[in-house]
Amino acid sequence: MTVEIQFVVPGAPVGKGRAKAARRGKFITMYTPEKTANYEGLVAHSAMIAMAGRDLIQGAVSVELDIRLPIPESWSLKKKAQAIQGLLMPTKKPDIDNIFKACADGMNNVVYKDDVQIVETRQKKRYADVPGVVVIVRELSLEAA
Repeated sequence: MTVEIQFVVPGAPVGKGRAKAARRGKFITMYTPEKTANYEGLVAHSAMIAMAGRDLIQGAVSVELDIRLPIPESWSLKKKAQAIQGLLMPTKKPDIDNIFKACADGMNNVVYKDDVQIVETRQKKRYADVPGVVVIVRELSLEAA
């Protein structure tokens, strides 16, 4: 039986920010930006609810993301309608790969042990009335057919 976990991360998607460095006396400390850490926490919380106490997935996984960005308030009704119909695509930040990284890292030790288990991905980024990220994680069966 293939394990499948599906959940929604609510709100505007956030891309993973670059690690920041701070000098602490003679040492330099690396840290994750607060916005990224908060978003990864939201991903982990959403995933934890979906897992409902299940064990971590141990094998290879496939991850699918449906990234839904908010439509800019300044747009006309006509332009907003085009965005909802998929006639306008969000060719702006956050980058699709950075959103994926934030989601993948947020699921570490919640859905799977580590994101190195991800061997297959599919992502799409679009505008939507309700922003968020729909995440589907499937355990891959590697048995010969």
